[in-house]
Amino acid sequence: MTRTPLLLTILASSIFAHGAFAATPGNDPAALVKVRDAALASDWAYERLADMTDLIGPRLSGSAGEAAAVRQVADAMRKLGATVTLEPVKVPHWVRGQETGELVDYKGRPDGVTQRVVLTALGGSGATPAAGLNAQVIVVRSFDELKARAAEVKGRIVLFDVPFDQLMADRGLAGPAYGQGSNYRSNGPRIAAELGAVAALVRSVGGANYRIAHTGATRLDDKARIPAAAVSVEDAMLMSRLAARGPLAMRLSLTPKTHPDADSFNVIADFPGTDKADEIVIVSGHLDSWDLGTGAHDDGAGVTSAMAVVDTLKKLDFRPRRTIRVIAWANEENGTRGARAYLESNKDKAEKHFAAIESDNGAGRPFGMRMSVGPQAVKLFAPLQAVLQPMGAGAFRREDVLGTGDLSGLEQAGVPSFAPLVDTSTYFHYHHTAADTLDKVNKEDLRRHVALMASTAWYLANMEEPIGRWSLAR
Repeated sequence: MTRTPLLLTILASSIFAHGAFAATPGNDPAALVKVRDAALASDWAYERLADMTDLIGPRLSGSAGEAAAVRQVADAMRKLGATVTLEPVKVPHWVRGQETGELVDYKGRPDGVTQRVVLTALGGSGATPAAGLNAQVIVVRSFDELKARAAEVKGRIVLFDVPFDQLMADRGLAGPAYGQGSNYRSNGPRIAAELGAVAALVRSVGGANYRIAHTGATRLDDKARIPAAAVSVEDAMLMSRLAARGPLAMRLSLTPKTHPDADSFNVIADFPGTDKADEIVIVSGHLDSWDLGTGAHDDGAGVTSAMAVVDTLKKLDFRPRRTIRVIAWANEENGTRGARAYLESNKDKAEKHFAAIESDNGAGRPFGMRMSVGPQAVKLFAPLQAVLQPMGAGAFRREDVLGTGDLSGLEQAGVPSFAPLVDTSTYFHYHHTAADTLDKVNKEDLRRHVALMASTAWYLANMEEPIGRWSLAR
């Protein structure tokens, strides 16, 4: 028998003891179970989410809150031992200002009576004159109706009264329901402006009728940046009823300002791999939020779940083969400048990105993963599904395109992309509103979220077989 020299034995023991060559248990089912269970036993993500929402609050691009969140996330990841890079990004800097609406004239109005309207400016809205504006309101329920009544639009305020289809959301189709409604928020004010409207309003895109206004970005041309706002569901319905009685007039005051672009950063934190360290598995969420609430569901939960992937693996002393890269994206809400900056700086390195995950659908109960991979790759994930099934998250759904905001460019470049498949039936009750706060996040659901993300990231980082470049193969 050949005996190992004593010096080599001592040297090897020293190397492994200090973690210079951290061994990986790979995708052994027992290792995957450990990752899953470690995440389910930890509230680290919830604690970081509390830090982000309660200590900082809103994080709109260009704000002091966003800058504080960059520092907070970077510090937390450095404490975990990750290699942190702050990637510079120029972001929009839009500030809301004051916002009021009042119905000042309508058929049957008693003398001296006016009615307040609950509303909030849309991101990118223009401002009214300092004294506000008074104009008649025209109510439409589709773009076709707007075009048919184009002659009535000039000099008026257009209200798009398009309901959010909560029944679709209740049946697992919240995304398509939101897409239908948000189309009017994104494009309605621009089209109204082209027809000569002096302002545009949209019925809030959400399912909770508690007189809450839902903000979001709108696409206005700089040459016709009219005032644009979302009104609460109840007020949109009231205005429609009053308009059906006869002429309706409104006083509107919005004072937002668009400042020069501000300096911000994508926070990139690498947990280095071993033998395949040059290959990247992204796990991510976006750091910014709208300015009404504290962005707990959108997207503080996504960011902190991604961060907790590294915390989970550190606790287990597991080292992946590929590098796991946590990204807290800048400016998803009103520009996706962070995603574009990353894509530009990595345009020659797309092939080194083995896979990418983004969580940006809130912290509802997770059921599995959506994934844009080729049909032939679906079977590769059966072992992972088996481990996730006991926690009710073994449903993996293949889609041609996920369309997640920050990963779209990488997905188009062929990077297999993943997003948690979660219960979003109540997500749009809070989304983009003042009600998106920490108390709406269920701790147990967030633990499951981390377990899903950590298990999937670990599995991807240790896969033997290539997934294949799906979009390039079509």
